[in-house]
Amino acid sequence: MIQKQQTLVLNPYVALYNLIVPKDNLLRQINELVDFSFIYEELQVNYCLDNGRNAIDPIRMFKYLLLKAIFDLSDVDIVERSRYDISFKYFLGMAPEDPVMDPSSLTKFRKLRLKDMNLLDLFIEKTVQLATEKGILKSTAIIVDATHTKARYNHKSPQEILQDRARKVRKALYMIDENLKGKLPTKNTNTDLKDELSYCQKLIHTVENELGIPLVPKLQETLNLLKETVLEDVEQLRISEDVDARVGHKSPDSAFFGYKTHLAMTEERIITAAIITTGEKNDGKQLQELIEKSKAAGMDVRTVTGDMAYSEKDNLIYSKTNHIELIAKLNPVVTQGNRKKEDEFEFNKDAGLYVCKAGHLATRKARQGKKGVSKNQTTTYYFDVSKCKRCPLREGCYKEGAKSKSYSVSIKSDEHSEQMTFQESEDFKANSRERYNIEAKNSELKHRHGYDVATSSGVLGIEIQGAMAIFAVNLKRILKLND
Repeated sequence: MIQKQQTLVLNPYVALYNLIVPKDNLLRQINELVDFSFIYEELQVNYCLDNGRNAIDPIRMFKYLLLKAIFDLSDVDIVERSRYDISFKYFLGMAPEDPVMDPSSLTKFRKLRLKDMNLLDLFIEKTVQLATEKGILKSTAIIVDATHTKARYNHKSPQEILQDRARKVRKALYMIDENLKGKLPTKNTNTDLKDELSYCQKLIHTVENELGIPLVPKLQETLNLLKETVLEDVEQLRISEDVDARVGHKSPDSAFFGYKTHLAMTEERIITAAIITTGEKNDGKQLQELIEKSKAAGMDVRTVTGDMAYSEKDNLIYSKTNHIELIAKLNPVVTQGNRKKEDEFEFNKDAGLYVCKAGHLATRKARQGKKGVSKNQTTTYYFDVSKCKRCPLREGCYKEGAKSKSYSVSIKSDEHSEQMTFQESEDFKANSRERYNIEAKNSELKHRHGYDVATSSGVLGIEIQGAMAIFAVNLKRILKLND
């Protein structure tokens, strides 16, 4: 049963918290900036309102997840820190002597209370609305890009994952005392997943109850990671490493296994839209939805800056229709042309037709395809097949038995021609120089908020992780600009 947290519980300790938690503390600033009551309205459909025992306050649970995103800690470590960190207690609405919850409650909260919720759009809209109310958000331009997040389990088998986590625990133990090797349970040597799980459980029990050594932070962190893997993700381990993740490519020679987060960010560096997809998805296909989501969040979008992945024809048509400047360079294939067998066919400007390397001129030409659709039209040049049959250079050019011989050249569309002219303008070049700003935001998400690797498996897990990380970086940016 859901029940709103009593805010009066803090009243006797207001003076204490005011004395200990300074006004410039990040958590205090977030608490004063955001009215978290919207959490009740969004989550009440996932709770029973009049039956059962009282649930842990949803706002407190949500704040725990926000703390995880801000400080990049495990469930166990974030709950443990809330036991003694007075700024955490203040942020969570706890009295100093209040007991902390069991860390497994966070797992249940994610799986049971946050399912079927579009947290990503909800949190972005809230921060954009907040930035607008504070007079921070004034620009009409957004920068778009995609950042990748590696799957937690990569291509490893479930057993390899457990072995890797257990290996890190043993390594941390040996750094404390190498003589502990003989006191640990015997390592599993077969390929049975159940036996590997059993070994990991024995290792956890031995470290916690039999060795009598202090759980220093380095050991505690690796042990907590192994425990979370065994306790929280055992079901996922039995199914597969990550059924939703896919292989994506950052370059022709570099690949990753995981997910992509497609972002739109303003010139003030506030994220206004995000879409999470599997790793293989095309960046450019997400542009129109990113713009629409930014508009729905309250942005007036007039300029969009991105790399050449966003300059596909559909996006050029969409931008022109919606009176948006698209600052994205065309692919060299479009601007410089992409003819097959360029060394075998040359254009005769006087005849207006192509000539093959044997000197035979095309007999006619015809335009293929429809104008105004996503695929460019082509001009097809037809050659006299009777000459091709007798040509001494026919090998590799003419296929025996073919009834015709043609050569096609793609035609630049009006949209491509206009974009080619536009990208040579000073306005285009000036706006292009601002694109680097989103790279810094991608780096902040990954390196300060743990978004480089998924903390759990599946699309739902990465969506929750992404929503909390983006909510955190937007709040931090608003606080900085509001100073």
